[in-house]
Parts: sequence; structure tokens; C-alpha cells
Amino acid sequence: MAVNTYPFKKYNYRVEIDSIDVAAFSEVSGFDASVDVIEYREGTDPINSPRKMPGLTKYGNVTLKWGMTENLSFYEWVAGISDGSKAAAEDRVQDITIYLQDDAHNDIASWTLVNAWPCKYTAPDFNASSSEIAFESVELAFEEMRRDQ
Repeated sequence: MAVNTYPFKKYNYRVEIDSIDVAAFSEVSGFDASVDVIEYREGTDPINSPRKMPGLTKYGNVTLKWGMTENLSFYEWVAGISDGSKAAAEDRVQDITIYLQDDAHNDIASWTLVNAWPCKYTAPDFNASSSEIAFESVELAFEEMRRDQ
């Protein structure tokens, strides 16, 4: 069996929120994870440098960007958290999976953001002398990231 040695392309992807496909995102950015380093040394250690141990894992926020439409679902999600109507965890948090796809739109890799919720919403900029698309974006905080494929 031949193994594909070409790297994956990043322009075909889909986003699924709690198993519901959400279309029309033009950009998904900000994936990262880092592990704090804990340095520790006892006074009786024979070596004069500290041991390094893994600490807490921290995840950066992921930003979803899309061309503005009449759909208010993300704005309503942010507003519900802000005004307290989505105070319960089951209303507030969602699992979000981003699938990378090949040219035939088959899923080839995926990342799941566990217990994600919107921590920032950005409305489009307006400019009367521009002919650009109006973009909205939402920044998502989450508790865990898994690479599923």
C-alpha cells in the first residue's frame, strides 16, 4: 500500500458543534497547547540544577471567523452567557470538532475542543469606501483539546 508523502492542505475543513454541522467559516485559528514547567530542587541534591517536571497544561483560545449573514446563533450564544440566561453548564459549553479534509472532502484529521464556550465576539469593521466582505468572529475558550485522527 502506497503511503501519501505529501503534507495535508489546510483549505478544506468543516466545523461541527455538538454533532451539528456549522458551515461557512472562512478561518479557524489559534490552536495551541503548552505545558508549564515546574522546577524543583532539594537542598541535598548533588547536582546544582533543578529537576524539571510537567505542570498544568494550558490551551490558547481558538478563533472562528465567517462572512456575516442573518444567522445570529453565535451572537446569541455569547449574549446568553453575558446576560446569564445560559448560566447552566449544559447550556453554556459545547464540544466542537474541527475536521481537516482532503481534496475529495474526506475527513483526514480532527481536533475536538472539549467544553468550549465563547469568550469574545467581534462584529465586523465598517468602511464606506471598501468593497470587502463583512466578517464576524468568535473566540472560544475550552478545557481540553484532543487530536482524534
